[in-house]
Amino acid sequence: MARKVIHVALNGVTGRMGYRQHLVRSLLAIREQGGIALDDGNVLYPEPVLVGRSEERLRAIAERHGLSRWTTSLDEVLGDPDIDVYFDTQVTSAREDALRRAIAAGKHVYTEKPVAAAAAAAFALAEAARAAGITHGVVQDKLFLPGMIKLRRLVREGFFGRVLSVRIEFGYWVFEGDGIPAQRPSWNYRAEDGGGIVLDMFPHWTYLLEELFGPVRAVYARRVTHLPRRWDEAGEPYAVTADDAAYAVLEFDGGAVGSVNSSWAVRVNRRELLEVQVDGTHGSAVAGLRNCAVQHKVSTPMPVWNPDLPDPLDYQAMWTDMPDTMAIDNGFKAQWELFLRSAARGEPFRWDLFAGARGVQLAELAMRSSDEGRRVEIPAAGSTVPGGTA
Repeated sequence: MARKVIHVALNGVTGRMGYRQHLVRSLLAIREQGGIALDDGNVLYPEPVLVGRSEERLRAIAERHGLSRWTTSLDEVLGDPDIDVYFDTQVTSAREDALRRAIAAGKHVYTEKPVAAAAAAAFALAEAARAAGITHGVVQDKLFLPGMIKLRRLVREGFFGRVLSVRIEFGYWVFEGDGIPAQRPSWNYRAEDGGGIVLDMFPHWTYLLEELFGPVRAVYARRVTHLPRRWDEAGEPYAVTADDAAYAVLEFDGGAVGSVNSSWAVRVNRRELLEVQVDGTHGSAVAGLRNCAVQHKVSTPMPVWNPDLPDPLDYQAMWTDMPDTMAIDNGFKAQWELFLRSAARGEPFRWDLFAGARGVQLAELAMRSSDEGRRVEIPAAGSTVPGGTA
């Protein structure tokens, strides 16, 4: 059994997500398990090369984990013929240019979301990657969450019958930063830096909803800034220029209707920070990051509206949690393994830059819907998108 090394340049690894999920819990975890088994009996072994702006922080991470290569020069890694894969987890505003340069350099590319700030630019990146003949992919981590895996199983096995509606509730209270430090970086709340909950989260909702229920064909959205003043990492106040909450109604090809509430200004009264409720003719489910509770048609109670008396029904007790029937690995790591296998073979990746571009498209059209106060239809793949081509 031979070890086949694949060199991966990670740009933005000094950030929380880049460091914790992509480096430590994905690539380093893959190395610790001995690599990725290939069909030919060999093992694919990732060799990370750290890229970023802070020499001091890069050196500290490299020394902490015994890594030999790091650099503050993107040109250096893109010009190195030994680098096989370029991965981007920078701030949104820096991602498009770096991806374009990596594609031009002939590297396989894997990236966080959103892939660009505008749909036309995102589709242009996807077209460039396809023309270059490289393997390209976008992180779609929520598909690999235990709760979503259970929900996908229900969909595939026909548990719901005809799906009637889908409701997504996501968010939590992000502290303003004046007393308790904010748990999200300040750039998330500056539109000029690529911030905003629509551009951040709607690409997630796109791939999740597409995978489970098919294409979204129309959106009506309202985005708002509930908290117009926050304090940055240095304790300095700043004006919030990006949306911190969005409320949307979606229409699916199959006739189902979705509602999506996303907010960084909401206090949580649910089992998990993300919950997806699906209601169908035969049954319903509520799935979170880890849990998924179901209620079949035959177990559905018959409530009677009577505000004059206490309700005798314990509704939550009438739902049944799906059991954990398999070991589920870290979602980021699981998708990294799939992508690296595809890149090593030079094969297309299922969740490619076109999938990422559709996420940017939904975000862009949701913002347009909010700005214009109207329902906006979403063009089918291959048709013309205002401002670009899908």
